[in-house]
Amino acid sequence: MNLPADLKYTKDHEWIKIEGDIATVGVTDFAQGELGDIVYVEVETVDETMEREEVFGTVEAVKTVSDLFLPLSGEIVEFNENLEEEPEKVNSDPYGEGWMIKIKISNPEEVEDLLDAAAYKEIIGA
Repeated sequence: MNLPADLKYTKDHEWIKIEGDIATVGVTDFAQGELGDIVYVEVETVDETMEREEVFGTVEAVKTVSDLFLPLSGEIVEFNENLEEEPEKVNSDPYGEGWMIKIKISNPEEVEDLLDAAAYKEIIGA
């Protein structure tokens, strides 16, 4: 199980990489493994300002569709458009080319509520 120590995590199985006031978000290696082969990623919330834990999109796998929850409040400033043609990147490279969105963080204090790799590992029983 790949859990980079430099990232933050949520109980909803998203990872977050924070660079200044921009957060890059994707689903964890654990989540993509549980979902199975991902065939479609839908994010129609670019340029919207949303609150933490609101649904910002969906990910569709062969057997299921799952909501994606915003880990931090802010404006969604970018969607990884490569996922439109290659949604399987979420499976093959969840922490790299499989990233989903970038958020301009509006409430930096929320970062303190995110999990580190050790706490996330406990949640998933790894």
